[in-house]
Amino acid sequence: MTTPWWRHAAIYQIYVRSFADGDGDGTGDLAGVRARLPYLRELGVDALWFNPWYTSPMADAGYDVADYRDIDPLFGTLAEAEQLITEAHDHGLRVLVDLVPNHCSDQHVWFQQALAAGPGSPERERFWFVPGKGPDGGLPPNDWNSYFGGPAWTRITEADGTPGPWYLHMFAPEQPDLNWENPDVREEFEDVLRFWLDRGVDGFRIDVAHGLAKKPGLPDVGPDPDVTDLPYQDCAPVHDIYRSWRKLLDTYDGERVFVGEVWLPSPEQFARYLRPDELHSAFNFDFLCCAWDAKALRGVVDSTFAAHAPVGAPPTWVLSNHDTIRHVTRYGREDTSFDMGDKRLLDPSDPVLGRRRGRAAALLTLALPGGVYVYQGDELGLPEVQDLPDALLQDPTFVRSGGTDRGRDGCRVPLPWATTGTSLGFSVGDAEVGATEAGNPQVGAVRAGGAAAPWLPQPADWSALSVAAQEADPDSVLALYRAGLALRRELLVELPESLTWVDAGPDVLVLDRGEGFRCVVNLGERPYELPAGATVLLASGELTDGAVPQDTTVWLTR
Repeated sequence: MTTPWWRHAAIYQIYVRSFADGDGDGTGDLAGVRARLPYLRELGVDALWFNPWYTSPMADAGYDVADYRDIDPLFGTLAEAEQLITEAHDHGLRVLVDLVPNHCSDQHVWFQQALAAGPGSPERERFWFVPGKGPDGGLPPNDWNSYFGGPAWTRITEADGTPGPWYLHMFAPEQPDLNWENPDVREEFEDVLRFWLDRGVDGFRIDVAHGLAKKPGLPDVGPDPDVTDLPYQDCAPVHDIYRSWRKLLDTYDGERVFVGEVWLPSPEQFARYLRPDELHSAFNFDFLCCAWDAKALRGVVDSTFAAHAPVGAPPTWVLSNHDTIRHVTRYGREDTSFDMGDKRLLDPSDPVLGRRRGRAAALLTLALPGGVYVYQGDELGLPEVQDLPDALLQDPTFVRSGGTDRGRDGCRVPLPWATTGTSLGFSVGDAEVGATEAGNPQVGAVRAGGAAAPWLPQPADWSALSVAAQEADPDSVLALYRAGLALRRELLVELPESLTWVDAGPDVLVLDRGEGFRCVVNLGERPYELPAGATVLLASGELTDGAVPQDTTVWLTR
């Protein structure tokens, strides 16, 4: 019996704005993605996950959605999205789209209707409009803070000019939280699911999947909160939402899936989202945050399997995404761990060391049972861009934190495709790329005589990291990813979803998948001698006399 695709899929995350620019305006778009589908097919991934492409004022890079059923003009049109889904399927690539159900944009028609409708209206019941505290209602309703910094409440002014109630926004003020106790909200999102499923998408990545429900009465967090019992996350009604969604999803053919963004402190909480009648899988952030340390990595792998086993869900493995520090930069630091609460954005990093460890980590993730995610640019070994000028930063966390958190723009810099040009081939007018091999005359027709500068500047030394440069180098990071993904599909995905550790000392990880495959990761200073008779399938770095040097991963057959 064939294992369902989502239990072992390699999924490539596309941050559309920074992937490829098909019309030369400096911003990535759907035309650019369509032109690059052959590249993604050749890379060897199984599916594509698109960050939000919906109509949006872009107060938070599209996570402030104004219309869930249309494409923002910055990226293209709904017709282009439908064509992209079809073309991706023709290339053997499934398509997952981001769904943002916790909040919408303050420009969404519902929120604008709520502001106009006034106190006590049904329109306001779709959100969390709450009277303030104090004699004049001038204090926020409770002590909740936004994830982006500052209070999670903003007070409105009524149409007659008088101060009104406060509305909840767990993120930016431009992102009002939806009230999932309201039946209109439930009905609306079920219709949104149908809208995209009818257009052929294969699943959804659910943003802030743990945050939709709130505790009744919206109680204070208090000065010493229990992180496993916060009033704005992981509240029991959220599971009823996903059970109803799963019933809807299962009426569609083709193994459609839900993937949850679930940041929670305990494995028991996490596992509840993966019960057989809820989500199919969720991101493994413990692995992403783990330091480059043998004991810590083995502990995270073991705890991941322990958390997933009770519900029979497959684990996922991810090194970077659009919200974190690129792992090449993290692994080049003295402290290689990662914490969303303190990203240490300006910590010094050794790029050579970070890239070597990044290569080793890539082969480790590809060897593990379950699904794996590749954030665009991971396959090129791109580092975090740490020196973007303040004036160009667009992440709302930069403003909300008063500049103490430089935000997430450093991992969102546009990809380099060519070795030359003002955008290193990112913009179609900058270099002739992709259209003919995509077989898509519509994409070719949008070529311009010149290209605008990319929306964020690329470092000058990224020329050497570009796709064009790495395709000419058999020892490049790109070549390693292509080879690893190909071998993974050929040898590993149908193996049992388990592994066996082999004791090799405190600084070496050795894991077996069945009788014929072994993965060795040497994190120690001493070379690790390979067993006699072993055949090397793939190595993340150069071996010496049959020994694995430090910060190197090797795949073997025995």
